[in-house]
Amino acid sequence: MIGENVKKFRINKGLSLSELADRAGVAKSYLSSIERNIQSNPSIQFLEKIASVLDITVESLLHDTNDEDMNEILDAEWMDLIQEAMKSGVSKEQFREFLEFNRWKIRQEKNSDI
Repeated sequence: MIGENVKKFRINKGLSLSELADRAGVAKSYLSSIERNIQSNPSIQFLEKIASVLDITVESLLHDTNDEDMNEILDAEWMDLIQEAMKSGVSKEQFREFLEFNRWKIRQEKNSDI
């Protein structure tokens, strides 16, 4: 199933197997074996690389979720916040950086409590 999802999203993005492999920094032969379901248990690092290039979440690769599915998962308040951030010009990368910073800050606070 993961392989089918990778292939579907790759084709939807208009990328060849070689292009996706190059951009993600993964072996073309391994990517091909995933898409053909010869290999069926890719690492999370592999999935993160592929998802990043395809501009989707790892969750989308694992469960074939699309925008309509995500709209059902997210409540209206979260959707409003996401739309506000997008309208204000916050990029996905900036949002990811914020999340990483927030995780780091929480870890620092936990460590200082010890």
